[in-house]
Amino acid sequence: MRELQTDWLKCFVAAVDAGSLSGAAPEVHRSQSAVSMQIKKLESAAGFQLLVRGPRQLQLTHDGQVLLGYARRILDLQAEAQAALQGEVVSG
Repeated sequence: MRELQTDWLKCFVAAVDAGSLSGAAPEVHRSQSAVSMQIKKLESAAGFQLLVRGPRQLQLTHDGQVLLGYARRILDLQAEAQAALQGEVVSG
């Protein structure tokens, strides 16, 4: 298994939350084809199919369900670390 890049995880979580690749695209500021490519890279790195792409919806595979929880935690921890490093903002 290769390293799981956070950009891939962001696209994966956004696609699951939106229910489609096209719905995820505006959330991650990418085109639908770029979101699809990021998820394909994630699946290649993980070594498993994570999503079943239907004509109008996405469905998580078992491996996708497992990874989704970890992806959310990883992204939450990344946001927490960034917030902690920014420190207090002085205003006024």
